Amino acid sequence: MSLAGTELPPLTITLRREDLVRYAGASGDFNPIHWNDRMAAALGLPGVIAHGMLTMASAVRVVTDWIADPADLVEYGVRFTKPVVVPDDDKGATVTFSAKVDKVTEGLAEIDITALAGEEKVLGRARAVVRVR
Repeated sequence: MSLAGTELPPLTITLRREDLVRYAGASGDFNPIHWNDRMAAALGLPGVIAHGMLTMASAVRVVTDWIADPADLVEYGVRFTKPVVVPDDDKGATVTFSAKVDKVTEGLAEIDITALAGEEKVLGRARAVVRVR
């Protein structure tokens, strides 16, 4: 059975300001663009934005939720194309991740990941490589 073309189950998350505060504490990244509207606006951003690494880590969950053993993830990389703007309200920002197996060679599957915040694609060239058995 060929895995090429397989679409992984999508994952939708909601990021709220409190999530950014928790991530800042865990990562040590207290840059004010992740919590202060005034600072974000002063730097030309559309609002407070989620940490890029938080978005990246959330995106790979669509793959690690699908594979039997997360240790089978052997490579992962993304290019950041747009920030995830997180409003100061109870709704937060919804980000949907989807993924599709592009090809399988020599026991490795290359999986392309798409991340959408609303209608905006926020990651470009997001790809994971996993061991398949």
